[in-house]
Parts: sequence; C-alpha cells; structure tokens
Amino acid sequence: MWLLHGLTKASLSAYRSDLLLLSRYLVASHPSTELKDINQPQLADYYAKAYADNTTVATARRRFSSHKRFLKWLVKTGQRTDNPQATLSTVKNYRTDPQTLTEKQVESLLTVPDTSTAIGLRDQAMLELMYASGLRVSELVGLKIFEVSLPDNALRVTGKGNKERIVPFGTPAHDVIKNYIDTARLELLKGRVSDALFVTRREGCAMSRQMFWKIIKAYALSAGIASELISPHTLRHAFATHLLNHGADLRVVQLLLGHADIGTTQIYTHIAKQRLQDLVFSNHIRHNRSQL
Repeated sequence: MWLLHGLTKASLSAYRSDLLLLSRYLVASHPSTELKDINQPQLADYYAKAYADNTTVATARRRFSSHKRFLKWLVKTGQRTDNPQATLSTVKNYRTDPQTLTEKQVESLLTVPDTSTAIGLRDQAMLELMYASGLRVSELVGLKIFEVSLPDNALRVTGKGNKERIVPFGTPAHDVIKNYIDTARLELLKGRVSDALFVTRREGCAMSRQMFWKIIKAYALSAGIASELISPHTLRHAFATHLLNHGADLRVVQLLLGHADIGTTQIYTHIAKQRLQDLVFSNHIRHNRSQL
C-alpha cells in the first residue's frame, strides 16, 4: 500500500486524516467525483480554501506531501494516467520560525510538577527528558524502558522512517528518570507489566501524544507561559535553540534531532542570529570599543 514505506504511526495517522479531509471536501463540493479521480482545479481549490482557513504552513506542507504520495501511487498502479498535483506548487518557499522558550521559562516549566506524587514525578521526567534530548513527542511517548541506558546517559530512539539514533542526556534528566523508574513507575503500574517507559495510571500503558499535549499545556499555564509559545514540540524547539545559542554545531543538532535534511534544522538558526551579532560586537575591532 502507498502508506507503508517506513512512516511512523503518527505520520500514518496524519496522512490518513489528510486524505479523509480531502475526501470530505469532494463530497461537499463535488459529490460526483471520487477521491482517486480528483482533477487539478478541484485540488487547487481545496488548497486555496485550506490556506484561507489559516492552516499552518507545516500542516499545509504535510497535506501536500500526503496527497503527493497518494497520487503518485495511483499513477504507479495504473489507476490513473496523470498527476493533477504535478504543476501545483506547495508552500515550501514560506517558512515560519518555531516558537520557543527562554532558558528561564524552561526552568520554570520544569519545576511545576509536584514530584511528591507519582504522576508529578512521571511528568517531570518526561519534560526533563524532552528538553535534555530534543525528542519528538511521538518518540518520547513511544520510548521503551529497555531503550534507556542510565549508565550511559543515552537513549536509543526510533524516529521517522524507522531510523535509529543514539541520543545522550545530562545528569538532571538521568537523576529524575532513575527516581521515576525506581518509584513512581512501579506505583503507576500497580503490578501490571509494560515495556513502555512512561505509563498511565489508569491502564498502565504508554500515554498518547494528545495526553502529553494536555499535560504540557496545563504546566505551561501554571508556569505563567503564554499560550502562543506552547506547542507539542515546545521543549524540542527549546533544546535545539539553546544548543545553538551556546555554540553547538548545526550538524550535531541535526543528528540529535534526527533530521534527514539539514535544511530542516536551519529553521532554528534565526534564533542564534542575536548571539552571532553579540559575538561580532564584542570581538570585532570595528565594533568593540574597548579594543580601540
């Protein structure tokens, strides 16, 4: 099938949702047209209406990509002879910079969970690990306990395209994860068996991305962080941004984030511009007054 090509469960779910929305558009606007027979004007009209509804650039790109996979599969399997998307342009030339948090805001967020409770300790471990490693939300909630090596302070992560990478994490994350595994995780499992690292109290299984999204939103509100700064990948964005601000090499950040293309990682470089400007002003003889 056209979807089964190394995609994560999250990507599969999103792609199916993208096709379902396109199908619903056809039912509402062109009820006599089946999805596999969509033509270029209909597809262009759908994109125009979607963008008019304030669809984010990231979502628009993903929808375009899912439609591209589907239509290419139809052509390849002989179900149609043309690709109506071929001459349509995506929004790839538009770029939105990721919202991120300051280091002070991250520190505030990480101290909100009540670590005297099993739930609070689990939540702090999740927040701390996401910021320490830059994991995607799907990677975080999908972690297995055997994929964590506390002696090595490292994770084995299976990311997009089923690609594995080793990601290190620091002492603060190590300490809170160890505490969670030794105490809170056992309490949450209540004798049940699970290979998921982060488990829920009710079912003793891995939590969903949606549940984690609700968790981080609630803690951000308690930390006094503006809602527009919060997204499911808030701490992933902060991880990348703060690494670059402290002088990390872009290609190292690319490897840690699991980006196949360094162009994806470069969305974070705009945030480091202020740091570069400060370096120039403090070190270049034409700017540093103390050296004159």
